Amino acid sequence: MGLPVREYLLTLCVTAAVTYLLTGPVRKFAIATGAMPEIRARDVHREPTPRLGGIAMFGGLCAGLLVADHLQNLNSVFELSNEPRALLSGAAVIWLIGVLDDKFEIDALIKLGGQFIAAGVMVMQGLTILWLPVPGVGPVSVTAWQGNLLTVALVVITINAVNFVDGLDGLAAGMVCIASTAFFMYAYRIWYGYGIEEAAPATLFAAILMGMCMGFLPHNMHPARIFMGDSGSMLIGLVLAAGAISVTGQVDPDAMKLFLPGGSTREVTHAMLPVFIPLLLPLTIIAIPVADLLLAIVRRTWQGKSPFAADRGHLHHRLLEIGHSHSRAVLIMYFWSALIAFGAVAYSVHSASMWIVLGIVALSAVGLVLLLLPRFTPRAPRWAESFIPPRYRRSRAAAFPATAQEEAEPAEADGVPVTEEPEERSPVPAGVNGATAIGPRSRLPERRKAGTSR
Repeated sequence: MGLPVREYLLTLCVTAAVTYLLTGPVRKFAIATGAMPEIRARDVHREPTPRLGGIAMFGGLCAGLLVADHLQNLNSVFELSNEPRALLSGAAVIWLIGVLDDKFEIDALIKLGGQFIAAGVMVMQGLTILWLPVPGVGPVSVTAWQGNLLTVALVVITINAVNFVDGLDGLAAGMVCIASTAFFMYAYRIWYGYGIEEAAPATLFAAILMGMCMGFLPHNMHPARIFMGDSGSMLIGLVLAAGAISVTGQVDPDAMKLFLPGGSTREVTHAMLPVFIPLLLPLTIIAIPVADLLLAIVRRTWQGKSPFAADRGHLHHRLLEIGHSHSRAVLIMYFWSALIAFGAVAYSVHSASMWIVLGIVALSAVGLVLLLLPRFTPRAPRWAESFIPPRYRRSRAAAFPATAQEEAEPAEADGVPVTEEPEERSPVPAGVNGATAIGPRSRLPERRKAGTSR
């Protein structure tokens, strides 16, 4: 069992290395071709940043599939299944649509049509849902057109969910990396724990997706030097959906041999939980992006706008508005994604353990406290102010009223009080990588010239 793990690790590392090394040249290419759109009202960065990061991620995907095809244990995935080729074909279509959008900003309906085409390409090559595990009933076979419709719907929803959440530096890549890690753990257990070969493609897709995100994150963490753009967000959304479809609709639940014909309904449900998890895990992995997507559609429709009209009402925007910094908002989204994804995987392994449920509840309470922390800004005692961040200290006027009054009085020069207003200083230009989020940067004091008294 150790050998496949090493091969998966090698595939992941090659994918991450290729993505990381390609991102630098892709950034220069994006700048040279002018793929740096102007700042929009809904953006949180302060200066134009190059896009087209999806080019490097697509290169990592191709490298990962190429390496896996030449490894001893993973080569059987390509020989026994056409799903890797289906994934590559659909990824090429959606990547091309994304590159055109990053450069020319094509219409939203055209992008939606491209998503349907990419999903259709994968369906035509065999990557589709064949049956669904239904609680209380067991595996239910679906007709060809039902499976195709479900496949296309899942692909389009996942792509748009990941695309909607791509609003802060490192947010989409980090959340998808967490999701793919949890998905890899589950798919690997299905493959080697139950000996089901049909789960091998989903395991490979998850490992490659982890490498794509890990290789791009060092360039995309705040402050981001390059954005993945739609070419990257739609690409990783499609890969995530392909893995979910593969393990949900291709794996036969009867092969797990978990059915208890003579047991009660509750015992049968607990025993068949690993069968139901493939149906639920993709939804839990993208729970936060999908919730953001649904809230955005309802909000925009309620306001009489198009569901595809961009705004600043996403979850990450609200985190910034209530007082979280850019980095803290991203970490909070990471926390909730990991809690939902790994909680679902842990519950599928030990569903009868109450400790897992209690742990998830406790961590959810911690997440709520962190989420609402800016609403409750505590003030530390004066003796501890030198050991805590400035935002938790008492105001200087309350702590030192005499000093504050002296600072408020106008300064005098040669006995004459200064009454004129200081000249308004122009703001200092933003740095190379942009500012964090909302609000102006701190202005640097002007330096005095040598030989002058002011």
